[in-house]
Amino acid sequence: MTETLDALVIGAGPAGLMAAEALASAGRSVVLAEAKPTPARKFLMAGKSGLNLTKVEPRDPFLGAYAEAAGWLRPMLDAFGPAEVQDWARSLGQEVFTGSTGRVFPVVMKASPLLRSWLGQLDGLGVDLRTRWRWTGFDGDALTFATPDGARSIAPQVTVLALGGASWARLGSDGIWVPWLRDKGVGLAGWQPANVGFRVVWSSQMARFFGQPVKGAALMAGGLRQRGEFVISAKGIEGGGLYPLSRALREGAALWVDLLPDLDSAALRERLNRQRKGETLPNRLRKLGLSPVAVALAMEFGRPLGGDPADWLKSLPLHLDGPRPLDEAISVAGGITAASLTPELELRSLPGVFVAGEMLDWEAPTGGYLLTACLATGLWAGRAAARHG
Repeated sequence: MTETLDALVIGAGPAGLMAAEALASAGRSVVLAEAKPTPARKFLMAGKSGLNLTKVEPRDPFLGAYAEAAGWLRPMLDAFGPAEVQDWARSLGQEVFTGSTGRVFPVVMKASPLLRSWLGQLDGLGVDLRTRWRWTGFDGDALTFATPDGARSIAPQVTVLALGGASWARLGSDGIWVPWLRDKGVGLAGWQPANVGFRVVWSSQMARFFGQPVKGAALMAGGLRQRGEFVISAKGIEGGGLYPLSRALREGAALWVDLLPDLDSAALRERLNRQRKGETLPNRLRKLGLSPVAVALAMEFGRPLGGDPADWLKSLPLHLDGPRPLDEAISVAGGITAASLTPELELRSLPGVFVAGEMLDWEAPTGGYLLTACLATGLWAGRAAARHG
């Protein structure tokens, strides 16, 4: 027997929770279906490292972080951008602060208090959260689910899909829905890893540095330059300083690192020339103030170049062996194409079905951009769905 509903949201991550809130606030009766035993698992995982909510910066560079998707995301980000994200967090009892780079965090530096307050608010609005409800596709106009009580079928008046992308499958974003929407005529761009680490084939000399960060460097690829730290691991390199360059690197750009970005080339050469003759290269590098892990990196990729270290310390080539697998990426590029959507985020081939979050074909670097767009598209889709039918 098929259950009839007013409004259904599938996926209880940030986009789905925001859509459910928008629908319920507009007076719609909402069922929120989540495949996992608890909601917002990826959100909570992100919160373990500080929960970067958004980024405070001028509008144009903020929008520029979304590259070619900025045009169609603009109305949503204008409606719910950095200022609105901060106000929303405060409305849930979480004070925020802005760091020196413009990144915004909750004062408690955790996701769990904000999520508890948010779920309490949704409960107060009457949202019916059903966990362990895994969407299994369509049966005619109905949507089918595997639930703890067996197979179920639902026919909602309106639906918002917020199922995430295809990374971190263990937390719920497994992309299993792709063939079901493709069969319904929805256009989809292929998945690609974004905000992802890259493989490096290290010599045995690097093993003792695995897990250590390289701090204070500048990374360069595809005409971009990014200050920030990255981590040496057995698999390669990863970290916040690398992720904004991951698209350029994924598309084939070479990676270079400036190990002394606060020292210009002339000053570096002068310091090296003042050093005592005959010193070993590692000692010369240490006397420049490089950390042991930075010295090891310079020896790994710089020593084979030979010549004067002044020639390569500010543009050290790092030889990459491709990105880490899709499921290890923080986020993904690809998903439902903008051409498949109305301006309200309704699927053109499935009237009454709206989509939000990482299901959509956009990508942005870490640093607050990812979460802001998930919240903004969730709110936009939820409000549009509330007006439908």
